[in-house]
Amino acid sequence: MRIAARLLIVAGSLLAVPLTAEPMGFATVRLAFTKQALAKPTSRGVADRSTGRRVTADDPVRIASISKLVVAIGVLRLVEEGRLDLDADVSTYLGWPLRNPAFPDRAISLRMLLSHRASLVDGIDYALPLDQSLRTALGDPAAWDRDHAPGGYFRYANINFPIVASVMERATGERFDRLMQRLVLRPLDLRACFNWASCDHATIAGAVTLYDASGKAVRDDDGGLRPACPVVPARDGGCDLNRWQPGANGALFSPQGGLRISARDLARIGQMLLKGGRVGGRRFLQPASVDLMLRPLWIYDGSNGVTGETTPGSICRYGLASQTLSTGVAGCADDLFGDGRPWVGHAGEAYGLRSGLWIDRERGRGVAYFVTGVADDAPLAPGTAFTQAEVAAARAAPEANR
Repeated sequence: MRIAARLLIVAGSLLAVPLTAEPMGFATVRLAFTKQALAKPTSRGVADRSTGRRVTADDPVRIASISKLVVAIGVLRLVEEGRLDLDADVSTYLGWPLRNPAFPDRAISLRMLLSHRASLVDGIDYALPLDQSLRTALGDPAAWDRDHAPGGYFRYANINFPIVASVMERATGERFDRLMQRLVLRPLDLRACFNWASCDHATIAGAVTLYDASGKAVRDDDGGLRPACPVVPARDGGCDLNRWQPGANGALFSPQGGLRISARDLARIGQMLLKGGRVGGRRFLQPASVDLMLRPLWIYDGSNGVTGETTPGSICRYGLASQTLSTGVAGCADDLFGDGRPWVGHAGEAYGLRSGLWIDRERGRGVAYFVTGVADDAPLAPGTAFTQAEVAAARAAPEANR
């Protein structure tokens, strides 16, 4: 892959970084931003290969694990309202005991769940049918790390977030997707939703279809129409959302990865974080809440956790659903931007998509991007635990759409 050195112009600031020649995949969108402004986005490829519709920075895509960061924002809004406590035993919210069977006396908190230190593992399917309870699913011993007690060891596990969503539902009595609209998406004026149920028709019409590396459609191949069932159907094939009960199945609206959002709206979330929780002239989150979310709670020391979701070395500092890059720790290769800066945010990887929302808080800048059609075994960029496609999208300079 050809690498060149260029000056990156990000909404008025200059940054010298290595720049890859061309992001790979079927669609690539990148949008750089500062606190004050969004740069002109770069968009390449197609959102829908069947129609040839070109992708834009306003097209919503299933953004994968960046969804977790957005869920954490919702949790912190509820903490500020006094509805949730980060350190309380979540069993008190759920109405049933959540315990690792190997450590039955150790309580599990939201702080542990949000930071992947709750001793859960992805040993079970976390996409649960409409009629299955989360409590029943977590009764499977395969859901638990039997060697490490809750509270210390880091192991990235998607199943944490259906539990978080169930806690949010039980604390408020509201369905998770609607609750996230009220807490986060509408107040930030974002045209986004979890699993399409609460998006309008115009937003759904712009959906980006996800493809695997062979070109097979794997998600959101609905021709711009609302899907017949926005959740995993019940085991009898039914999709009656009136069967929903608060907290029974927090997996329904995919809190771990099912947020559909555009790169432009993702960048607006980044701007809010850069501003310490302010949106326009109003306070959305307290600065202390932003600091808490983005501050690492776990730092890899060689023995205290697993360093990545699917790629070892890609996660080495983690907060409340936030990653901090460029640790310089042995065994870590997390310098995505190649500049040694502590960018903070979250990466996403699912169904052929690679994505990122990253901010450099000290320098007041950020970038949001996604690439579709990336193979699971895509080559890594030299010296990093990130694929060449991700590095290309993260480091590329803003330029005219084509």
